[in-house]
Amino acid sequence: MEKDVVISIKGMQEYEGAETDTIELVTEGRLIRDEGGYTLSYQESELTGLEGTLTTIQVEGEQVTLMRVGEVNAQMVFQEGRRHLSMYNTPYGAMAIGVNTRRLLAQLSDQGGDIEIDYAIEIDHAIAGRNIFQIKVKEAQGVSLKQ
Repeated sequence: MEKDVVISIKGMQEYEGAETDTIELVTEGRLIRDEGGYTLSYQESELTGLEGTLTTIQVEGEQVTLMRVGEVNAQMVFQEGRRHLSMYNTPYGAMAIGVNTRRLLAQLSDQGGDIEIDYAIEIDHAIAGRNIFQIKVKEAQGVSLKQ
């Protein structure tokens, strides 16, 4: 199964000594179901600062993997209560980051669904910030967001 979907993303980033940064984005994407679970993919935009990057989110059971390819190259693995080490490559250089998932909700079906990830980012083993992603996926149903 593969279909066009509308993806609503709300991302909140909290860093010590800074105001909470919130980004909201609605974009078109693809939802694919295979034997392992669901894969969601979309092109990043200027709004996220990641223009020219393809983001793919794989949902397999209790694990969600976020991959970015393009201007930014990264792979982050989320499992509730677990810490994973990831490489984050940007045009400014590469860094190793720890991803410590506090809460993970991933409920996808062929009609869409919700993903919510609450996680802490660690740089050099020190917590650098907290991020919360809320992603809602709906069937496109012939509606196009293209201008």
